[in-house]
Amino acid sequence: MARWLVPDSHGKYRIVNPNPDHDPRDLETEHHDDAVIGRAFRSSLAAIVALFAVGGGIAYLVSRPEPPPELKQTRLAPVRIREMPKVEIPTVSFTDVTKEVGIDFVHNNGATGEKLLPETMGGGCAAFDFDNDGDQDILFVNSKDWPQTPSGNPPSTMGLYRNDGGKFTNVTVGSGLDVSCYGMGTAVGDYDNDGWVDVFITALGPNHLFRNLGDGHFEEVTSTAGLAGADDAWSCGAGWFDYDNDSDLDLFVGNYVKWTRDYDVSQNFQLVGGGRAYGRPQNFEGVFPYFYRNDGGGKFSDISEQAGVQVRNPATGVEQPKSLGVTICDVDDNGTLDLIVANDTVQNLLFNNTGDGKFQEYGVLSGIAFDSGGNARGAMGIDVTPFRDNKAIAIAIGNFANEMTAMFVSRKGKMQFFDEAVSTGLGPSTRLELTFGIFYFDYDLDGRVDLFCANGHLEDEINRVQPSQHYEQPPQLFWNAGAQYGTEFLKVNREHCGDDLLQPMVGRGAVYLDYDLDGDLDVLITSVGRKPRLLRNELTPGQHWLRLKLVGDGSAVNRDAIGAWAEVIVGEKTYRKQVMPTRSYLSQVELPVTFGLGDTDQVENVVVQWPDGRRQEFGPLQVDQVHRLVR
Repeated sequence: MARWLVPDSHGKYRIVNPNPDHDPRDLETEHHDDAVIGRAFRSSLAAIVALFAVGGGIAYLVSRPEPPPELKQTRLAPVRIREMPKVEIPTVSFTDVTKEVGIDFVHNNGATGEKLLPETMGGGCAAFDFDNDGDQDILFVNSKDWPQTPSGNPPSTMGLYRNDGGKFTNVTVGSGLDVSCYGMGTAVGDYDNDGWVDVFITALGPNHLFRNLGDGHFEEVTSTAGLAGADDAWSCGAGWFDYDNDSDLDLFVGNYVKWTRDYDVSQNFQLVGGGRAYGRPQNFEGVFPYFYRNDGGGKFSDISEQAGVQVRNPATGVEQPKSLGVTICDVDDNGTLDLIVANDTVQNLLFNNTGDGKFQEYGVLSGIAFDSGGNARGAMGIDVTPFRDNKAIAIAIGNFANEMTAMFVSRKGKMQFFDEAVSTGLGPSTRLELTFGIFYFDYDLDGRVDLFCANGHLEDEINRVQPSQHYEQPPQLFWNAGAQYGTEFLKVNREHCGDDLLQPMVGRGAVYLDYDLDGDLDVLITSVGRKPRLLRNELTPGQHWLRLKLVGDGSAVNRDAIGAWAEVIVGEKTYRKQVMPTRSYLSQVELPVTFGLGDTDQVENVVVQWPDGRRQEFGPLQVDQVHRLVR
């Protein structure tokens, strides 16, 4: 019911009922009801406020933080600086004896200023005993003049130098190896198991196989064997090994890029600031390698496709590899030999031998395909070795300038590698150099593998474009200080190796060999378009050693025993090496394996695990000697 407040004549307000029919007593009743409602509202509001207050208090009591602990003063631990074990790099001089021992070979790359890519990529070399007299002879691979720009000089040929008691005699003429081709690298191995090491030459154009006749002469049998390859191919790194364990040697041949003279010239590659430059491999297509199965009787079958070594770019479907270096090792320790291939500007490859006549490619999954940033590098030479007391395996790959040398390390028997170049101390010291030849060897015979790198740029004018780069670059030697030191590989300077080893040169292929039979390992380096360099190891007598020449029976194991593992047991230590000449860049190291023993003058046992799986013990052999062990 509506009610109005109306002022009277005295300025006071009174309640007026707008409905004259309504009883005035109803107004008093309604006024009374409003008062009751107001009191009830105020009581409810007070109750709600009280309820919230109680609830808030309870929530605070439940969730209130613990009081901070009482501050107590503690004594600070003393500051300690981690000290590395003190080590002293041994002083082992290397003396250049190239001229002294009679080596007068000069590599001919045919360069006349046109800067064709093949001119800067050769050549390889091999240390092998072709006459079976117990010392290491030398083969140099040569290129030749371009047909379009002949020099007028006699045709260039390979260079075969026979070791005559530490002096070398050039016996190329009439040897059968006095052939002229645009050679790149070599692989040596007794493919017919007749006891004489044969020679395979990779080239720009058809490849060549020479059978060792055993009388100081070689016979070319390329056509009969079926190993020439395509007439327009460019083959580089190659290696013999028994992939199917049938006792004869099969052959892997890496091909670089699809190259023609016309295409190279038409690209008009230029240096910054002007002038013709050597072409970039990115501008050339990749190409599949060859894989040949030895069928016996001097014949081979190309099983590249069915064996699984033809890898295509997954995005484009084109042939991917641009192979330069190759090495071979049983990476997963399952009794079959695997292939590790260094590729230039595309991913590196790891072909795992499945044991059923095929390979499965694991480069990416294993971690060796790219650098830590996922980029492909300009990979050249390659080597692999047991590492850290045989608990690991380490793959070293030489890369292009401004790219560190890679050192991929995995636990023994596993195929999960991590690049430890930086943590081992190798990476920072190799960033500037362009590394081709690379290999592990124990130059001071202390039982740990050291590392050697042969360096040299592609461009003779590179210093004009990049002041930090030089065409001639000094080789590098890294001493293994041991895992306990932390950085492990320490760069050896002139104070500890002499002047000759570190003289700048345009290094390419590189191998180790004991040419003078004194037990320590000497170094041979080739130079593109120039003379090679043989460096004699002048290790001071006192370090003990053991050299083993393994020989297969030709029926269960190949004659060269390629793929066999030799173990030398000294106290609680076991030294382990594989017979595998295919290492470095386009080159082959000697077949005998050398074990450095330090100051230990006796061994407890020598064990050989032959490629057919048989383990044979030879007992405690005499140190400081060469032993011939026969299957």
